[in-house]
Amino acid sequence: MTFAQEIAQGRFCIPECHTCKKIVWPASDICAFCLGSKVTYKHKDFEGRIIEYSRQDNRYFCLVEFEKTVKVMAEISKEPKIGQLVKIKTCSISNGICKFYVV
Repeated sequence: MTFAQEIAQGRFCIPECHTCKKIVWPASDICAFCLGSKVTYKHKDFEGRIIEYSRQDNRYFCLVEFEKTVKVMAEISKEPKIGQLVKIKTCSISNGICKFYVV
């Protein structure tokens, strides 16, 4: 299964190289560090930290960092705070764009 397929199924995961154990981000089937071709997906209830946010109309969007490497843009229902810890509530993919929602 690919990263996009995992997200399409609503499962947030972080790709990791099976050979060198480094996080592969942006997600890819080949490790940029060792060129290993076996990437596995870590599944857990990842906790991330908000590093930036903005507001558009009545919606809040934040940049969240997971595992000190993975950064995703996510929507959050309440006004966030820089440094706030959050978890992925839901994720999906639409027209090739990954969408993340955090709480």
